[in-house]
Amino acid sequence: MGSVGFTELRRHLAEHLDRVESDRVELVVSRRNREDLAIIPLAELESLRETMHLLGTPANAARLMASVSQLDAGGGTERPLIEE
Repeated sequence: MGSVGFTELRRHLAEHLDRVESDRVELVVSRRNREDLAIIPLAELESLRETMHLLGTPANAARLMASVSQLDAGGGTERPLIEE
């Protein structure tokens, strides 16, 4: 995770955004007398939101964790992906 001041971000915006995109790591933007912000790739944000949704209820979280445990124990069947 990198960190940059707001002035530095403004001066080199394209470079910082390119680095966030290529490194897939968030960039924290520090601002004087304001809350710090983070810049992350949209795909990462969508992934985090999906994970929060899937784990959002105790019953669904328990079911998913049981499925992961089953796969870790050798359960499940590997199948090829369907290519269109």
